[in-house]
Amino acid sequence: MYTILGAGGSVSNELVKLLAARKLPFRTVSRHASAPPGAADVRIADLTKHEQTVEAVAGSDVVFLLAGLKYDHKLWAEQWPRIIDNAVDACKQARAKLIFFDNVYMYGRVNGPMTEETPYNPASRKGAVRAQIARRLERAWKDGELTAMIARAADFYGPDAKNGIPNVMVFEPLRKGGKAMCLVSDAMPHSYTYVPDAAEALLKLAESPTAWNQTWHLPTAPQPLTGREFIQAAAQAMGKEPRYRVLSRTMVKMAGWFDATIREVHEMLYQNDSPYLFDSSKYARAFGFAGTPYAKGIEAAQGVGIRE
Repeated sequence: MYTILGAGGSVSNELVKLLAARKLPFRTVSRHASAPPGAADVRIADLTKHEQTVEAVAGSDVVFLLAGLKYDHKLWAEQWPRIIDNAVDACKQARAKLIFFDNVYMYGRVNGPMTEETPYNPASRKGAVRAQIARRLERAWKDGELTAMIARAADFYGPDAKNGIPNVMVFEPLRKGGKAMCLVSDAMPHSYTYVPDAAEALLKLAESPTAWNQTWHLPTAPQPLTGREFIQAAAQAMGKEPRYRVLSRTMVKMAGWFDATIREVHEMLYQNDSPYLFDSSKYARAFGFAGTPYAKGIEAAQGVGIRE
């Protein structure tokens, strides 16, 4: 039994499609009941609650922790350590393997490509939380508490990635006839993980006996586009003019006075004022796939999952 903790997000939705297509038994767990096609079981649970998490995981063989929290560093500091502890304990009790879907915030500002060996040097409050919980999970598998892995993605985009930065700042405004937006600079290359690639890689890793008890970067196309190039490619795919504006640090800070989510974005702008290079060559060597090329991914992302 595969169990998805934190079902309902873009990566989870793609993973559910794969599991259903292959007729693999899976259970979805979220705060709200939603039965996707093919699910063998659907449960409601609050992952910050130990007993609920243990009950949700019982009977599982492999658990995908794909949960997302409101973009708030205080909430992250309060809830993420509890969620990780609960998931680890639940998997230990069920004798299940755990895959944690992670981001790259713990690396902080990196001079060069980010790899699985990049040291943790968080440059933000949210990054400090991600470093804390990643270390907790690493200790668990090194100490033999359970079998686990961390699977990391860059910023993501895709057909159903409603909250992905390119979907919100590029695809949606262009589709509506407006200007796309770019954070801080349009001249810096920025890696993006294509969501269907992430989901397929999660399942491949889960099925690989040699993939466990280590960290993997999920397949992400090399040679990332600059902000300008990404917008131009999106506009071409949509038959639109590549009109856009660059949002400066000052503009983001001012917008943050009125919007809590934008306020949280401000401390992450270091990811946009220099090259953001995500290296997934370890996965490419092991599984023979380097990620969907940007032109193909951008074309596939148009018009799906972005609705009025």
